[in-house]
Amino acid sequence: MNNKIKVLIGDDTAEYGVKIASQLRELGLYAYTRRRDGAILLDSIIRDKPDAVVTDLTLQDSDAILLMEQAKNLMKDIPAFIIISDIRNNYIERQVIESGASYYLVSPFENDTLCSIIKSVAKKPVNPNCTDIEILVTDIIHKFGVPAHIKGYHYLRSAILKSATNEKILDSITKQLYPYVAKEYQTTPSRVERAIRHAIEIAWDRGGADVINSYFGCSSDSYRGRPTNSEFIALISDRVRLQIKMNNKNINM
Repeated sequence: MNNKIKVLIGDDTAEYGVKIASQLRELGLYAYTRRRDGAILLDSIIRDKPDAVVTDLTLQDSDAILLMEQAKNLMKDIPAFIIISDIRNNYIERQVIESGASYYLVSPFENDTLCSIIKSVAKKPVNPNCTDIEILVTDIIHKFGVPAHIKGYHYLRSAILKSATNEKILDSITKQLYPYVAKEYQTTPSRVERAIRHAIEIAWDRGGADVINSYFGCSSDSYRGRPTNSEFIALISDRVRLQIKMNNKNINM
């Protein structure tokens, strides 16, 4: 089974779409291009079933919002949509997200950033022996039912990724971890803290007894209360470190 994330790039020009697809392939994704045409993109979404679609907000014959609506009407499981625009506008971003996009990305951007976003939102079964820390963290957050379109999802994911590679940062979550995430997303530490708390509330409400028990060793009813931000981040980051260690050991056996 091919475990690479399949990405449809809604642009087939050599100077843009083909270049992005080539660089994403170098970063370990399976990326291919189609013309920036709503009908052509919809046909590829239905036929090729990509895990994620990266496309501009405006298309030749329509726009990305209409494309998402058409995909939802024709398919049971639609890919994650990452919508690109050169307009930084909260109203437009809210419209795009409310229409079903997982991420609104303002250009210009680095391809490393795009790759990380794709890994954070793509709906892809995870290989049991996966050692990609971004994919493992994303899979765990998905299991808890946190929706990818809320800001807390991305803040929480970044916080866990940072903690998984730098355990000591959890000793200073307010002075170091929140500012680190805030800088990454150009926001404030206090907003990061509130958004992460909201994401954990959703995780606790939606995760279900089986998921909660598998990670916290208890049910949502028996637990003394919803875990704090630091408790949740510390436990998940520790689980990720352990899983990567075990998977690396299995691969080398």
